[in-house]
Amino acid sequence: MSAESFNQLVGKVAGAIGDRPLDGALAAHLNAVFPADGDDFKRLADLCAKGEAEGWLMAREAGGIKFGRAVKPGGEAGRFSVDVVRMKDVRGPHHVHTNGEIGAVFPIEGSPRFDEFPPGWYVYGPGSEHHPTVSGGDAYVLYLLPDGAIEFTGKP
Repeated sequence: MSAESFNQLVGKVAGAIGDRPLDGALAAHLNAVFPADGDDFKRLADLCAKGEAEGWLMAREAGGIKFGRAVKPGGEAGRFSVDVVRMKDVRGPHHVHTNGEIGAVFPIEGSPRFDEFPPGWYVYGPGSEHHPTVSGGDAYVLYLLPDGAIEFTGKP
């Protein structure tokens, strides 16, 4: 039941994204529609915790990061894939967001920031790249990738 609720809620988020450009205006829109202190955002955080505890989310682990793809493109989230990671004061592998990335930061412990983003929504445009980094605590990071596109580069 938790996985079904998770899928429905990420479908609602994907619907709110629609065909909007992946930019700061989209981040502002998501932070207004699904604020970090709002019911849907809190429910999504709770579902990430349940999914981890029940084993249907973040079933793999490497380099101190738990991760897993929850929804493939063409599923409940339309053209987006949905992945969830759990990171605690760690820097992840370098990658390029071929078509962009839309994400949410859910604090678990401490005052975590994801790439300096506080809890809430962030957006990286097409072609952006980074070493995903959580500092200041422990967090779930949920991210939607248009068409599931991501390219791990192996850069140090």
